[in-house]
Amino acid sequence: MKKLFSIKYTAGAVNFAMLLLRVGLGTLMIVSHGYQKITHFSATAEKIPNLLGMGTTINTTLIIFAEFFCSLFLILGLFTRLACVPLIIAMGVALYKAHHLDFLGQGSLASLFLIGFFTVLLIGPGKISVDGMIGK
Repeated sequence: MKKLFSIKYTAGAVNFAMLLLRVGLGTLMIVSHGYQKITHFSATAEKIPNLLGMGTTINTTLIIFAEFFCSLFLILGLFTRLACVPLIIAMGVALYKAHHLDFLGQGSLASLFLIGFFTVLLIGPGKISVDGMIGK
């Protein structure tokens, strides 16, 4: 019971928590967004707005790169902080363009992803990651 109310933490607990956060965020992003966009590329390209005049095909490719491939890097813990940047941008754009900054309504999932990816960006991958093993 004492541990439940303790404010102390161990490095192992933080590293395991970062592993859970990375794997959870990456897996949910791939399953709920990235894989669907890859398998239904043309249908997705029709729905995505043309940002910065680059064309819908390029925008869709960039979003797939962020939501699928950067999520894979996040799960592995490889180039973790670098992989978080496109994910943060993608969720920020989704929150702004698709959900009209509705943080608590329809955009709540994008808000949660944004907070999670930003947390991983700040804290890092933890030692239970490819980045952590390379750092040794």
